Amino acid sequence: MPVPTRRLAAVAAVAAIVVLLSPVAAGWTILVVELVLLGVAVGDAFSAPAPGRVDVERELPGVLPLDGEGEVAWRVRNPSTRRLTVWIADELAPSLHPTTRRARLSLPANGRVTATTGLRPSRRGRFTPTELTVRVEGPLGLGARQRRRQLPGVLRVYPPFKSRQEAELRIDRARILEVGLRSARGQGGGTEFDALREYGVDDESRRIDWAATARTTKVIVRTYRAERNQTVLLLLDAGRTMAGQVDGVPRLDHALDAVMMLTAVATRLGDRAGLVAFDESVRAVVGPGHARGQLGRVTEAMYTLEPRLVESNYRGAFTHTLARFRRRALLVLLTDLSEAPVEESLLPALPLVARDHLAVIAGIRDPQVDEWAAAVPANAGEAYRTAAAIEALEARRRTVARLRGLGATVIDAPPGRLAPQLADAYLHLKATGRL
Repeated sequence: MPVPTRRLAAVAAVAAIVVLLSPVAAGWTILVVELVLLGVAVGDAFSAPAPGRVDVERELPGVLPLDGEGEVAWRVRNPSTRRLTVWIADELAPSLHPTTRRARLSLPANGRVTATTGLRPSRRGRFTPTELTVRVEGPLGLGARQRRRQLPGVLRVYPPFKSRQEAELRIDRARILEVGLRSARGQGGGTEFDALREYGVDDESRRIDWAATARTTKVIVRTYRAERNQTVLLLLDAGRTMAGQVDGVPRLDHALDAVMMLTAVATRLGDRAGLVAFDESVRAVVGPGHARGQLGRVTEAMYTLEPRLVESNYRGAFTHTLARFRRRALLVLLTDLSEAPVEESLLPALPLVARDHLAVIAGIRDPQVDEWAAAVPANAGEAYRTAAAIEALEARRRTVARLRGLGATVIDAPPGRLAPQLADAYLHLKATGRL
């Protein structure tokens, strides 16, 4: 459809001023001048090629991390034999924070031009920009033809892997120092023979291989390594309590980082990691695996998850997990450790998995509550806040004690420490042969 341009508005304004300042102009002169300009603009617009004839492509980066930057490219080709001025307006989501959504391009005859805009997403998820408006100006620049084009695309914004360096440090340490890869026989089940070597001063006598010792003049001991190909299942709570914010970020987003770190560490050390995300029902499942792309598959399954304001069904999640994955596993539940939902739902359901599996329960602790509890109140309002914080921490301690009483390993850590502490707990269980 024909549309006016900025140049037309400027010319019309100048013409009106000139007419008004003219001593001989009649009152209707402005109307005549403006109608003439409008007619010229309409004719100019229809002199422009149809926007549908202009080839336009949008190139999206495909995948971006939430804390990263990217670029969208608009590639425009002029099919005509004269120079064209083309405007592009893209409907990019505000949370992508594009540098600009519009671009003005001057295209030579039969030429091609590319324009770009930067992206700095502030929200993870799946974005599907569809419509893009193309405007082609006429030769005089007074009128233009405009049309909306359907250019569907997909941009995935993944959660940031903030603990990536911590994960690499633990993987390197486990490999170099053999933490989690070697353990003494008898410290726990699930160890397998690794090699024979000469006895050392720190070796236990029960590790001596008497048959091998009899064949040589040296005392020989057996060394064992923690079994590989063990299963780690991460159960990610995406219910109501995970919507609460800690340090300005939903608890669920802190948990995503912990899932990514433990998946990276476990799979790189030869174990199989999988994911079950749930609220009142199961929302996403990734079967256990240790292939190089497993971290990507887990991230792909959870990057669109948002907490829903419903109560989490722990029993349903446990039942689904046990029915689908029967092999003994390390079950890691990432949830909130608020007293009410734990007492009402988690504690009754925990024995389902604690009998045959190792259970680790991890919660995100709010450091602000610790600060309030430790503060010296200066007035009545602060005194009430301090008392409430102390009671909240005491309730949290009771909750942790009850969970540990049922045999679970419990991690209650602030953001930034949850993922490393969870990985350390996994490495300890692996090193002691309990996995």
